[in-house]
Amino acid sequence: MGNTVLFDDGVHKNILLEDFAGSGTAVQANQHLIIHNGKGVILDPGGHKIYSKVLSETMAQLGGGTLEFIFLSHQDPDIVAACNGWLMTTDATAYCSELWTRFVPHFGLDNLVADRLIGIPDEGMVLDLGGCPLLVIPAHFMHSCGNHQIYDPASKILYTGDLGASLGQDYIEVSDFDTHLQYMEGFHKRYIVSNTIMRAWAAMVRNLDIEVIAPQHGAFFRGKEMVNKFIDWCEELQCGIDLMAAKMAIPAHG
Repeated sequence: MGNTVLFDDGVHKNILLEDFAGSGTAVQANQHLIIHNGKGVILDPGGHKIYSKVLSETMAQLGGGTLEFIFLSHQDPDIVAACNGWLMTTDATAYCSELWTRFVPHFGLDNLVADRLIGIPDEGMVLDLGGCPLLVIPAHFMHSCGNHQIYDPASKILYTGDLGASLGQDYIEVSDFDTHLQYMEGFHKRYIVSNTIMRAWAAMVRNLDIEVIAPQHGAFFRGKEMVNKFIDWCEELQCGIDLMAAKMAIPAHG
């Protein structure tokens, strides 16, 4: 458990809250905090196991500032399970794909805070964080059918959620892309729906000025060369239904 500052210019700060779950059976997950002019947004804050720790650290980082937004890239429990706690203990507004606004309440959303869970349209939107426009961009079927990412133009960080996820490595920043592939390939080949959507995403994000790609699981990518290697890899990867169709067969039985 620890913090890594990805960007800080005195007004704008991006902090990686790394693996607050610690060891155990739960999948490793990162939480990201963006603070601008004393206003904050927590990205994919996680489940009940880490709720109190992440909330405490978030408030400590904000100091006298306020948490404005809770961003939920999609509906998985490692992202949204503790949403009710965040809404009950802060005045923040939570945003998730409009496809999931009637599913997230199954994690126990209290009626008192239900009106602060707002749907993001398929095409995305802009969140104004204390004067900094955060771009909420579509990332559907990577892996969820209702999925978004955040691009922060102040820090030039693209927060990609499950895209770029890596599992099993013992570092938080990728230094050797080819060596790192062994920690990414299995996840992406199974969880990302198809190469078609990967190509569409790559074409979209090439229009952004990206210095860091920060996933919700595992290590982040820093620098234009590393970022471009990742985008190029995504663009060519055969995954999901590209591979699964050949496995659709009736199991052997007596």
